[in-house]
Amino acid sequence: MAAIRVLVVDDSIFMRKLIKRLLEEDPALTVPGVATNGAEAVRMAQELKPDVITMDVERPGMNGLDAVSAIMRSRPTPIVMLSSQTQEGAAATIDALRRGAVDFVGKPSGSTSFDLYKVRTELVTKVKAASKTQRAALKPPSETNAAARRVAGAVRENSPGFKSFGQIVAIGTSTGGPRALDAVLTALPPAFPYPVLVVQHMPPRFTKSLAERLNAICEVRVSEAEDGEALRGGCVYIAPGDRHLTIAEKNGAYLVKLTEEPLRSGHRPSVDVLFESVARLSRLKRHFVIMTGMGQDGAKGMLLAKELGAASTIAESQESCVVYGMPRSAIELGCVEHVVPLGRIADKIVQVTGKD
Repeated sequence: MAAIRVLVVDDSIFMRKLIKRLLEEDPALTVPGVATNGAEAVRMAQELKPDVITMDVERPGMNGLDAVSAIMRSRPTPIVMLSSQTQEGAAATIDALRRGAVDFVGKPSGSTSFDLYKVRTELVTKVKAASKTQRAALKPPSETNAAARRVAGAVRENSPGFKSFGQIVAIGTSTGGPRALDAVLTALPPAFPYPVLVVQHMPPRFTKSLAERLNAICEVRVSEAEDGEALRGGCVYIAPGDRHLTIAEKNGAYLVKLTEEPLRSGHRPSVDVLFESVARLSRLKRHFVIMTGMGQDGAKGMLLAKELGAASTIAESQESCVVYGMPRSAIELGCVEHVVPLGRIADKIVQVTGKD
């Protein structure tokens, strides 16, 4: 089996050598070339035709964000970003994921030199997963449509949402999720009357930046969930990084409960934890959506939801997934009612929630 070919992009000669060495310690990976800046990365992506590109977010000259956009136009290639774990780095990373990057690795903080050895396993794992990405799934959302939605989004900013509701939607996703969430949530109409709960596998700060960016372009309100807040219809709640998102019913209201219980399926927040919590809200019609992602998180939770009378279960189809692992695991358990491509998931949510 041929080794996975990785193009490394970094302006630091030390970092280029270190990343190359770390990757090539795994016999399944090889680095045929390195680039010093974004413009060189675009050219070498065409010439070398790598399977995966690693790229630092902060780039001199043509920065990492511009390079991602250019590569997706000229030769779509899976890109794994290297990002600082500052709020600025998180915001830039979310932008890179929207532009077409498939995943990211957060640089360890508190060190004068970037100690990549701390995240070597994560980097290698994500590069290998990225190599399996379907090229058709790399297309970023239309910037024109996003700009139009952003104007509409500003109008609904003062809307507090609907206090009462009879249905609820839970969504789980991982690798490729930010772009998938963009496609689904921006397509929900401004009058969508039900709360939407989302688990996206991400560390702290990144989930906040994700929520802020989605809120800027969606017609429904999007925010990072806060412990103890009451759910309102027409609002989307993103689980904070490193906290499980569950829902408790109290005096007729549904309240967010964030916990630091152990990891589930290797994650916190976990899709399984969210799905299991929502599945037990028997007074509501419950809808569950599982989208692109590596691993099996969410499959068992969706199975429980089906057994407890879920109104609908939806999985993203293989054709549009960046990584098909999570939807495939749920489908293999026989608990998925609707299998649809990413571009039709929002329509399916509107359809199934429209049945009283």
